[in-house]
Amino acid sequence: MRDDDRMPDPSPPPAGLLRQSWWRARDYAAVVRWQAQGLVSRVDPEHLRNPERPVGPPVVLLPGVYESWHFLLPIATFLHEHGVRVHVLPDLRNNRRPVSQGAEVLGQYLVTHDLRDAVLVAHSKGGLIGKLAMLRQDPDGRIDSMIAVNTPFSGSAYARWFLAPSVRAFIPSDATIVALAGERDVNARITSVYSNWDPHIPAGSALDGAQDVVLTTPGHFRPLADPALHELLLERLLSPGEAAARG
Repeated sequence: MRDDDRMPDPSPPPAGLLRQSWWRARDYAAVVRWQAQGLVSRVDPEHLRNPERPVGPPVVLLPGVYESWHFLLPIATFLHEHGVRVHVLPDLRNNRRPVSQGAEVLGQYLVTHDLRDAVLVAHSKGGLIGKLAMLRQDPDGRIDSMIAVNTPFSGSAYARWFLAPSVRAFIPSDATIVALAGERDVNARITSVYSNWDPHIPAGSALDGAQDVVLTTPGHFRPLADPALHELLLERLLSPGEAAARG
């Protein structure tokens, strides 16, 4: 990736608008490519859960709206190759159900598979599901922390433009969005990672009391492939000794 694609855009319109249009096009091109790869993938979730030499805590991946678990397959594969036990939630399907139902699916999965000290790695809506599960679906303390990427913790003003309930659920005044924003007890266990320009979340993904990490890759989807995000994941999931052993 070239440096000029990763830097914030300091130029005024119309140059800024042209550059943002280019970023948006590349963002959606990444969506199409990853969705297509997911459709033809033959990766078995059981394989992801059982790396050859397991290290670190178990990870549960939480995709965004209209994303199946396959959409996060590049991250799943990357972590699995480094020895991380990666869990996915096929029962979320394409994640159009309410956040509360997604949190219930996650909570039940943690119990069924007896996961302990789990780290959630979420994209977009997945971060809302993860936070609600930390608050309401984890009485046994099975979730250690969450790394959320481009999550609309304060909603998105653009959601008002859509008729689909699964998208309108991100309106800033939505009851779930408001309730989650008011719950700050778990924020210290959340790292909110977000891009310097997100076409879907104009207000950004900063979260009061959480650790905020800003990536230089623009977009809502492409930051999932940012090497800085991958380095952060390994830093949080592997001990220094484990990281050194993996090279």
